[in-house]
Amino acid sequence: MPYWMWILCAIAVSALVLPACLFVTLHVVYRVRFLEQVIRIFEVKPLFIVPRGMPVEDGEEVIFTNPTGLKLRGYYLRSLQPRKGVLLFGLEFGSNRWTAVQYCEKLREAGYDVFAYETRNQGDSDREPNYDPLQWVSNKDLEDARAALVYLKSRPDADPRGVGIFGISKGGSLGLLLAAEDPAVRCVATDGAFATYTTMLPFMRRWVSIYSPYKKLQAIAPDCLYGSVGQVAIRRSAERRGIKFIGLERVARYITQPVLMVHGETDTYITPPMAKKLFSYLGSERKEFWLVPGAKHNQAPLIAGEEYHFKLVQFFDEHLGSLATHPELSLAEQE
Repeated sequence: MPYWMWILCAIAVSALVLPACLFVTLHVVYRVRFLEQVIRIFEVKPLFIVPRGMPVEDGEEVIFTNPTGLKLRGYYLRSLQPRKGVLLFGLEFGSNRWTAVQYCEKLREAGYDVFAYETRNQGDSDREPNYDPLQWVSNKDLEDARAALVYLKSRPDADPRGVGIFGISKGGSLGLLLAAEDPAVRCVATDGAFATYTTMLPFMRRWVSIYSPYKKLQAIAPDCLYGSVGQVAIRRSAERRGIKFIGLERVARYITQPVLMVHGETDTYITPPMAKKLFSYLGSERKEFWLVPGAKHNQAPLIAGEEYHFKLVQFFDEHLGSLATHPELSLAEQE
């Protein structure tokens, strides 16, 4: 073989090997220097005021069980008009089942039953020993959300056409996960929903920028480098806590139901780019992203006021309440 061909082969091999070696080297360096800081992302509770509601006279207290036998608490609110549909309400981290009263008042007035539920170790639901839930969605949270949906479908007054879901922050993320796997979910509205990976990457870049002096290197480092270290952090944290983190991004393409994602323009916890990234992954062709000007995390109702509630009623009227004109149709017949 001519010497120049050996040179070309060497260049070609170097072009493949050197970037891989650089990537591995940087991965090791980032793991050694920043892994524990990244793990903290998944183990530190957020510092914000969580709303808590109060029960009302016409609310129905509910107890149902999850697959492990723990008793979970729920709250069923009947519509104040002839019923158009049933909504499963997902709570934000740390709040209680009665917050559904304030969030869903206008929906009840518009003709929707609402069922709110508390996952294990939240509110008055049973406690699982050695489990400390956080704002990130875990397999235990998803188990409890599934149990709530099973209960709702088993009620004597269940709607055979299916249910809609309205969820706040973590509760919205759980609602999207349910929609990805259960056709009984007809549509989903979320406020402040987020996913694990798309939220982790920007947080990682922010944390690394605090602890690392190499600003130029951080700027050119690809997302896959941060992601590779982040996945290690996720596994380590999950092992420590005895859970599994659920990646909404992996199943978002299976969500084909109508989706309304509401998000605060000045949300500093889950920034708009994080939310828009998740929105782009949704498989639904009937989806809308509403960015509320001046609203922080979960503060859209306070800022948008009546427009917020009108938007929700309009969404559910179009994608769930309109089915009430054909009450004889079951879920299977509609599909």
